[in-house]
Amino acid sequence: MSPTRIRQGFRICALALSLTVTVVIGIELSSRLLDYVQSEFGDAARQRLVQWQELQKLASHAPVRRQLRLVNSFFNQVHFVNDLEHWGEEDYWATPVELLATDGGDCEDFSIAKYLTLRALGVPDDQLRITYVKALELNQAHMVLAWYKTPDADPLILDNLINEIRPASERDDLEPVYSFNGEGLWLQKKGGGVDSKRIGNADKLKNWTDLNNRLIDSLR
Repeated sequence: MSPTRIRQGFRICALALSLTVTVVIGIELSSRLLDYVQSEFGDAARQRLVQWQELQKLASHAPVRRQLRLVNSFFNQVHFVNDLEHWGEEDYWATPVELLATDGGDCEDFSIAKYLTLRALGVPDDQLRITYVKALELNQAHMVLAWYKTPDADPLILDNLINEIRPASERDDLEPVYSFNGEGLWLQKKGGGVDSKRIGNADKLKNWTDLNNRLIDSLR
C-alpha cells in the first residue's frame, strides 16, 4: 500500500481517538476504526491498537515511573522506519494510530505516541516535554520524551534507541536543542529544567500543528 493511500485512508475513516494536544480524555478507539485497520493492515495491526487501549487500563492506577516503563516498552516494539520510506515525505509526524496500524515510524512518532499516551494516563502536561536533540554518536537529529518530576529536576528520558529509561545527566550521547508540549516551546540547555528558556507556544511548529489538527478532526 502506498504512503499516500495510507494517509487518505486514515482521513476517510473517522478516527474515534479521544486525544488532543491540550486536553487528553483517554484512549477510546471505535469499532469502525478497528475494523478499518484490520481490513487494510491485518489482524496484527488491529491487535496492536487493542493492546494500546488495554495498556491504559493496566497502567491507569500505576505509579508514574511504572507508567513510563510500560509506555516506553510498548512503543519501542514498533519497527523504526524513516519517513521518506514509510510515508513518502521527508518529515511526517504520525498519530499513534498511524504508527501502530502500520507498525512503523521514526523517533518523532515514537516520542509523540508516548507523550499522548502518558497524557491519557493522567501525567500532567507540565511534567512532559517532547525534546529535539542531536544524537552525538549517530551525528544526526533525534527526538525523545522527557519526564520532569519537578520543573528543575534532572528529567528521565524515554528513547526508542534504548529501552532503559535513564536521567538526562546520564545521556551524554544526547545534546538538547529545543523541547515542547501542549503548553509551550523551549530552547534547551544541557539537562533542561531551569536552564531552558521559553520562546513561545508549540503552535510555532508546523508539524505539531498539523498533527493536532488531525487529532481534533478525528473527534468531529
